[in-house]
Amino acid sequence: MTKAELIENMAKDSKISKAAAGKALNSFIANVSKTLKKGDKMTLVGFGTFSVGKRKARKGRNPQTGEVIKIKASKVAKFKPGATLKNSL
Repeated sequence: MTKAELIENMAKDSKISKAAAGKALNSFIANVSKTLKKGDKMTLVGFGTFSVGKRKARKGRNPQTGEVIKIKASKVAKFKPGATLKNSL
C-alpha cells in the first residue's frame, strides 16, 4: 500500500476529506520522527512501539571489489508490534 492509498482509505473510513486525512498522516509521521530524534520511544497500545536502536561500528566488504571497508556506528528506527497487531495477522 502506498501513502496515497493509505490517505484514501483513512479518508473513506473516517468520512473526512483526503486533504484532512493527508494532514493527519503527515502530522503522525512528523511526531513519530520528532520523538525518535529526541531518543524517546512512542507506544501505541495494541499497535506497537517505535524506538531507536544503536548499531555498533563494524567492518563490511565492498561487493564489487571485495575490499574491506569501515561502516560507522549509527542509530536506526525500530518497530515492535503490539499484541493486538500480532494476533490480527
